Amino acid sequence: MNLNEFMKTKSYEDFIKDNPGKGNLKIRAYAASEALPVSDLNIVVSSIINNQKVIFFEGKTDTSGMVNTISLPAPKLNLNNLDVPITTKYEIDAFFENKLDKRIYYVNMYDGICVVQNINYTPGGDYVS
Repeated sequence: MNLNEFMKTKSYEDFIKDNPGKGNLKIRAYAASEALPVSDLNIVVSSIINNQKVIFFEGKTDTSGMVNTISLPAPKLNLNNLDVPITTKYEIDAFFENKLDKRIYYVNMYDGICVVQNINYTPGGDYVS
């Protein structure tokens, strides 16, 4: 389900009530031990909400291998709390058109924090998320 469809549902109201803050996500894709940027890599950022996959972003890396500043809902931080901060988990899918070598990464988003996800993309190679 895309974000525009999701925004029309009761589930969206509940999700935003629990995630009123915003966190920023940056994607950095590279190959050859960070020497070469990977451009035109498809990036899809989604989250499972009420057993439904909701897509928050779809795009491609630029010529520098970057996707800059994807703003995502996140729980508000309680700065006076000594407990581990509450987060919202998002999935990042990275792939070229044939989807044969799709990579999946998971990130936790925090209010007011910029998270950078590095993607070492060597077609056909092993990877660590």
